[in-house]
Amino acid sequence: MKAVFYEEHGSSDVLEYGEFPDPEVGPEEVLVEVRAGGMNHLDVWTRKGMPSPEAMPHVQGSDAAGVVEAVGDRVTRFEPGDRVVVDPGLYCGACEFCREGEESLCVDYEMLGEHVRGVHSEYAAVPATNLLSLPTDVDFVTAAAAPLVFQTAWRMLITRAEIQQSDSVLVLGASGGVGHACVQIAANEGCEVWATASSDEKLAHAEELGAHHTVDYTDVNFADAIETETDGRGVDVVVDHVGEATWSDSLSVAARGGTVVTCGATSGISPETNIPTVFWKQLDILGSTMGTPGEMDDVMAGVFDGTFEPHVRAVLPMSEAARGHEMLETREGFGSVVLVPDAIHDDVVE
Repeated sequence: MKAVFYEEHGSSDVLEYGEFPDPEVGPEEVLVEVRAGGMNHLDVWTRKGMPSPEAMPHVQGSDAAGVVEAVGDRVTRFEPGDRVVVDPGLYCGACEFCREGEESLCVDYEMLGEHVRGVHSEYAAVPATNLLSLPTDVDFVTAAAAPLVFQTAWRMLITRAEIQQSDSVLVLGASGGVGHACVQIAANEGCEVWATASSDEKLAHAEELGAHHTVDYTDVNFADAIETETDGRGVDVVVDHVGEATWSDSLSVAARGGTVVTCGATSGISPETNIPTVFWKQLDILGSTMGTPGEMDDVMAGVFDGTFEPHVRAVLPMSEAARGHEMLETREGFGSVVLVPDAIHDDVVE
């Protein structure tokens, strides 16, 4: 089969699309014929070596949707021909957190495409417990674009920040995968949504998804703009997955008793924190990573019924994975990038 992989870390030039050994299917695994694979900024980080996967060469990709080709001896939930979408998180199922239904805190947590072999290939072997049935009225591209970003956004806002209808929520980087999911989830909960992005086109997309107020962060300082518009109050919840470049302003713009929730740091991992701001305003600073299988079920139900709409900025053949990395790194476009095996790309896009 063919797969997107690299044999060493580096720039996008290290990416290859070529022949790769077929996956071996364990007794509790399912062999999936991949029809579409969603890209995430995680793919950029792993390519650069953060973190380093367990083995080289390494197949990329955490998100995918496709059709069951074969099942292991102990699999009873699926059979060949079933349409499925992949939950990218791998949990041990035995630690105290897994037993308590908090698999996202699993002590042996791993991610497809990050720590172990990913799913951006013509075929992928995936634990049956990591598959959801895909309704026939949801296309593979839409399904592949959703899992990681919508699961992450759901846990951040619903589980960790516990947003309420009366809350005002600021989403930084609203044009990215996690950002555009957060805008939709907050708007669906009835929150007043602020969104930042780097162009009028991206801000218009954010408004279409439910943002009530938008700020072009390349034109004005978002914290100053929001504090002016809110008469100095700020917002109840700040979603910051940007890191160093925005952290100080995120703390500044959070209202007294407010919350700053983070799932990443694309601009840098070591920002300065003004501690008096935290205790004087009595802020809650929350970390959040991925989600539990139950949270995955909840948010994907919203994707399947049309409540949430994964936006796709481009559908590329897998041989153009490097182009997808470039789009993610330069923040070109709005929403997710999806890869499709070259042999079926034209059919899927049509």
